[in-house]
Amino acid sequence: MIGWAFRQLVIWGGLGLLVYAFVGNRELLLPRDDGRAVVAVSAPAFVAAGALAKLLLRQLEIEVLSHVIAVGGARVESEIAWEQIAALARRDEILLNCADEQAEQRMKAEVDQALKTGDSVGGVFEVVAHNVPPGLGTYANWDERLDAQLAAALMSLQAVKAVEIGDAVHAAASFGSAVHDAIGYERNSGAAGFTRRSNHAGGIEGGVSNGQDVLVRGYLKPISTLRRPLESVDFATRESVKAAYERSDVCVVPAAGVAAEAMVALTLARCALEKFGGDSLGETLRNFAGYKQQLREF
Repeated sequence: MIGWAFRQLVIWGGLGLLVYAFVGNRELLLPRDDGRAVVAVSAPAFVAAGALAKLLLRQLEIEVLSHVIAVGGARVESEIAWEQIAALARRDEILLNCADEQAEQRMKAEVDQALKTGDSVGGVFEVVAHNVPPGLGTYANWDERLDAQLAAALMSLQAVKAVEIGDAVHAAASFGSAVHDAIGYERNSGAAGFTRRSNHAGGIEGGVSNGQDVLVRGYLKPISTLRRPLESVDFATRESVKAAYERSDVCVVPAAGVAAEAMVALTLARCALEKFGGDSLGETLRNFAGYKQQLREF
């Protein structure tokens, strides 16, 4: 999986329209003087660091994976279970990292159409953090809320223009009775016996994880470097020209999902260390075991 991530993420972000803002801010003579700064060359480093964060989270019984739920107008219509995402991650060969094979073929058609017309296409990925204990994050400080940290982490990735926690977009157009997650109780179930009939909140309430899977979606715009270039302006002459063609990516949604896995893993690992502390892994695990016992006795 990590090897696939590095192959996917050598450079997955487009130069895009950021060049104008970047060059003006840095007073560069040409966009190419420091063009690497406006592409996602940092993504492989994020994935490498995220792999280490995943190893730590695995010691805490937390797993983090991603899958693609939309490319262009093609979208997964059914709910995808964690077991399906885990099975997808175990595959040796994947197409667009979608757990729904029929939806994946519709997504492929969107990519093929964009390729045929010299265009690009965006989409939506979802990162799922499984078995996250309740209590990560805080309600007290705005910049330490778990949802705020996750949103900032994903928005730091190139081409991500929006972040959704749980079913936020659908919830905004629904009545409260249809989207709030009813609480139940079953002895020996979950961290403290409390259960939910649904997970519209995406595993986070009041800035704190609630014990359900944490669901974070990233919305990617189509990358702006096109084989059929848009109108632009020459920096030297101020005359109208066609934008330069840098390379031929069409859809980067699956690769962006892998980078987002790393960012979510890094965020959760930081929150877990802040919660459980310790100067060694052994101490952290002891603290974590004590916390789980506290929840069971609640």
